[in-house]
Amino acid sequence: MGPTRTPDFSIPLWNLNQKRIYKGNCLFLVMKVLGIDEAGRGPVIGPMIMAGVMVEEGSEEKLGDVKDSKLLTHGKRLELDKHVREVADDFMVVEISPAEIDKALADDKMNLNWLEAHKQAEIINSLGPDKAIIDCPSVNCEAFEKYLRGLIDDKVELVVENKADENYKSCSAASILAKVLREKRMEEIREKYGDAGPGYPANAVTIKFLKENWDKYPEIFRKSWSTYKKVAGKSGVGGRGNGSDGYGQRKLENF
Repeated sequence: MGPTRTPDFSIPLWNLNQKRIYKGNCLFLVMKVLGIDEAGRGPVIGPMIMAGVMVEEGSEEKLGDVKDSKLLTHGKRLELDKHVREVADDFMVVEISPAEIDKALADDKMNLNWLEAHKQAEIINSLGPDKAIIDCPSVNCEAFEKYLRGLIDDKVELVVENKADENYKSCSAASILAKVLREKRMEEIREKYGDAGPGYPANAVTIKFLKENWDKYPEIFRKSWSTYKKVAGKSGVGGRGNGSDGYGQRKLENF
């Protein structure tokens, strides 16, 4: 028989906000699990959207046939967006405008990954989960988790992984909510300003629109993107842009 271990009563046995279920004389604690993902990180046009979807652990199947939003048709995304909003225990969607992105990238103490971490923390702190599952935007998930941990309640369990939107239903559901709102905002831009394409720098329609309108509609463009700077022919905001746009974003490995 091994040595007796004295319980550490300074650690609470459960979060007071956790749901408790009694079955007979047994107490079961139900974890609230929050999945977080974004849409629109790379585009030069329009907002980035961050979404969180929370369900009780073990009840993820009620979210339906959710998967990474990029693997779904537009019609299926709309259908699942409506379903997720109806069945999720809670959800939150945060919109980050081009101006807010540019302001963050103009700060030497900020980059796009860290901006995402702050928005994820906003969702976590607002919804109060027991566990948060994050689709990590960095190759260095350990460093990203450390940074995010400093922004949230230390009682929240964190799971920070690449491709979490492919492996966890709550993250898949969050990716759908984010993608649907991103698509809605791009449709509004097309209706108001003309065909801007999907907003990505590699898209020919988007580049044509950018070249013709960069100085007419400044509110819809991310001016810190190298694509915008090349077209505009000026230094732009802050001297640093989005990593996927190939313009010198600092990496989280350099914490």
